[in-house]
Amino acid sequence: MTCILLVEDDDVIRKTVSMALGRYGYQLDTAADGLSGLEAFRGGGHDLLVLDVMLPELDGISLCRRVRESSQVPILMMSARGDSLDVVSGLEAGADDYVVKPVDIPVLVARIRSVLRRAAAPAEPSGGPSSGGASSGGASSGEASSGVLRFGELSVDPAALEVRLSGRLVELAPTEMRLLLEFAAHPGIVLERATLLREVWDYGWDGDSRVVDLCVQRLRKKIGADLIETVRGFGYKLRRS
Repeated sequence: MTCILLVEDDDVIRKTVSMALGRYGYQLDTAADGLSGLEAFRGGGHDLLVLDVMLPELDGISLCRRVRESSQVPILMMSARGDSLDVVSGLEAGADDYVVKPVDIPVLVARIRSVLRRAAAPAEPSGGPSSGGASSGGASSGEASSGVLRFGELSVDPAALEVRLSGRLVELAPTEMRLLLEFAAHPGIVLERATLLREVWDYGWDGDSRVVDLCVQRLRKKIGADLIETVRGFGYKLRRS
C-alpha cells in the first residue's frame, strides 16, 4: 500500500485530507509541524510527501530542502494562496508539483497519482512531435549500441536510468529524469510547455507552466546551462551537441 506523509499544521485540514486519502486506499502518516515532519520522514517508508508551505518550527520550503539533501522521494507542496512566491520557492527547493488550498480532493488525488506514476516509471518518453526522436541519430555522437545517448559531455542511459556528465554520475529526481528523457528522445526539436506538461507531468488538463520552467532550471544546474535552449514564445529544446 502506498504510504503518504502529510505535514499540515491545521487540524481540520490534516484530518479531512487524511480521511479522504484513506478512502482512496492510501496509508497516511501525519505531522503537525516541520520538525515533526522531518523526524517522521527520517523514520522511512514513505512513497510521497505532501507538505504545507506555512508550517511552525520548520516551514515547508525548508523541510523540502532538508529532504532533498538525502532523498529524491516525490514531494507535493500545498500553498494556501497559490501565491507565486510560494509556488516558485517550493519548486526551486525540489518539489515535484503543488496544489492550492482549499484543497479539492479529486485534484489532489489526480496530482498524487501523476507524481507517483512519474516516480515509478520515469523511462517512458513519448513519441512526441517527431517520429525520429533519439533513435534517428539526433544525439551528437549517435546512439551507441548499448543504447546510451550522448550529447557532448552528457550521456543518458534510458535503460539503466543513469545520467553522466564528463563521466561523473548525476543524481536526478524522477521528474527531472523524465524531463531529460523527453528532451533526449527529441534532440534539436522544440518542445512546447504544454507538451511537456502532458508527457512529463501527465496533466490531462491545463497546468501551470511554472512547474516546467522551474524543473528546467533545476535540470540545467545539474547537466549544464547550455544544453537546454530556451526558444522564446514556444518552449525548450535539447541542443544536439
